[in-house]
Amino acid sequence: MIDPVRQEVIALAHTLVVKVGTNVLTDDHGALNPERLAQLAEQIARLVKTGRRVVLVSSGAIGAGVGLLGLGRRPTDLRRLQAAAAVGQSALMNAYADCFRRWDCPVAQVLLTASDFDDRTRYLNVRNTLHALFEWGCLPIINENDAVSVAEIKFGDNDQLAAMVTNLLQAPLLVMLTSVDGLYTGDPRVDPKASLLPTVPEITPDIAGLAGSSRSALGSGGMLSKLRAARLVTLAGECVLIANGQSPTILTNLLEAKPVGTLFLPQGGLLPARKRWIGLTAQCRGRLIVDDGARRAVEKNGRSLLPIGVVDVVGDFETGDVVALVDQAGQEFARGLSNYDAVAVRRIAGRRTEEAAALLGETAYEEVIHRDNLALVL
Repeated sequence: MIDPVRQEVIALAHTLVVKVGTNVLTDDHGALNPERLAQLAEQIARLVKTGRRVVLVSSGAIGAGVGLLGLGRRPTDLRRLQAAAAVGQSALMNAYADCFRRWDCPVAQVLLTASDFDDRTRYLNVRNTLHALFEWGCLPIINENDAVSVAEIKFGDNDQLAAMVTNLLQAPLLVMLTSVDGLYTGDPRVDPKASLLPTVPEITPDIAGLAGSSRSALGSGGMLSKLRAARLVTLAGECVLIANGQSPTILTNLLEAKPVGTLFLPQGGLLPARKRWIGLTAQCRGRLIVDDGARRAVEKNGRSLLPIGVVDVVGDFETGDVVALVDQAGQEFARGLSNYDAVAVRRIAGRRTEEAAALLGETAYEEVIHRDNLALVL
């Protein structure tokens, strides 16, 4: 049966990001599953042959290392996790290269850390590299650089990385392949009445509550992580599909618009590339607590943030850093690039524009954050 909504989503998906989790790629002992990789490669190659640009965000380096080293389970300390990733990443890429070679599809390894997305220049360089790979007919295979990443520069899991890559490329569709069929109304393992949600128009708190706190033995994420990633993408105006990657024809069924998995629809209009980076990608360096009038001006009227609307300043940030705008109830509603460092904002907080200018002199801006550098995150 063809779903007309999905048919439209697929028709518009000129670029796809496919994220595959560790439990999809490995067997019960943590070793790479050659049959699963071959099935995945065939389906992705068929997608590429339709003229679409495809990026594969692949977990599995640590899982592959666990299998190759005979560890039996995922380590829990950072140095062993990184060592397992160092062993497993080359094996993972070699396996992919062998599988895609059968379909005359060259692959390229791209290892990233969160700091590559936090810095605007490096962020744009990543995008340029991916576009060059598309021009050469290569399939980019992206993974976090687990062998060197530390807590301060980690994405947390590849779900978030896949969402950031989707927004970086302004890809209309992110497909997240996991070991379950999609989002259920309950835990199907314990609730026989639990049913699969075919479509989610908006990720509300009630929807997020369906995710639970599940986490796989070899992977680092769970359904809650996938919903967080889906929210980043749908807020930017794109679609997300969560489906079972253990099905040998899952991507083929997707291409044919069959009702597989759970489809998450956009929650607003398309965000421009720069505002995606500001609002949904770059790391916040501080927070500005603003009054109700300032929130209305920014959120409802598309205005800049003026000094008079700032109630408090949290954190130690520099000029040009991304900061969060938070109302007095603690709700973050926007992010933006600050025209001032934290010290200067504290000096002019609550002041009228002319007072702020007198305090800061010739270098003063009228706005703490200009509306062109603001992005709503609700």
